[in-house]
Amino acid sequence: MATATQDRKTQAFIEETRFGNWFLKSDTWKIHVLRRALNDLQRLMPSGSSFARVLDVGCGFGHSFHELAARFHPELIVGMDADPDLALRAGEEARACSAHVDLQPGNAAAMPFEDDSFDLVYCHQTFHHIVDQQQAMAEFFRVLKPGGVLLFAESTRKYIHSLPIRLLFRHPMDVQRTAPEYMAMIRDAGFDLTPDRVSFPYLWWSRPDIGFLEWIGRPVPTTREETLINAVAIKPA
Repeated sequence: MATATQDRKTQAFIEETRFGNWFLKSDTWKIHVLRRALNDLQRLMPSGSSFARVLDVGCGFGHSFHELAARFHPELIVGMDADPDLALRAGEEARACSAHVDLQPGNAAAMPFEDDSFDLVYCHQTFHHIVDQQQAMAEFFRVLKPGGVLLFAESTRKYIHSLPIRLLFRHPMDVQRTAPEYMAMIRDAGFDLTPDRVSFPYLWWSRPDIGFLEWIGRPVPTTREETLINAVAIKPA
């Protein structure tokens, strides 16, 4: 008889709420969440890297395709998402992208790609929806080529467990991690992750007051539990 844990792991991810899906199509998401994360990740990356094949895990509505193509000029972007209606959600963005985009519905914890298939794996605000996170991280490592790069941008347990997020969005609450726990998971999977390739942005939308105190002139706290982590990890050559 299957255990409750085994039953949970048959779920690829936790589906977003109606509000969450609306927010993922908003300009706030595209500008203040997606673009700002990529700007930060790009400054942390090793210089002179070439990324012919890019895997976008949890690509959602495909808003990242244009950003990835413009920044990294890949020959191929594979957009993967657990939603079976991925072609309907992201098809328009895929067709409009300057790079060739292949859409692949699937489970990040059991990807259909061969070992050493990609130069870059991009996972932005997706990991907190994945149920079997350790296996998904192992899959990221497996499908990356030696010397390949993982761009990891994620909200931490502090943010996901906050009341507004509990009310408006849906996540597997028991698998959420702190920033140090995410760093440990990345390293335990085999990645090289040095402190100079990690940042902890404290963006207005990730704070309990949604930036109100800073808006009225109060300083941003320097002692805090981090709400976001951006990390650039390398698979050893």
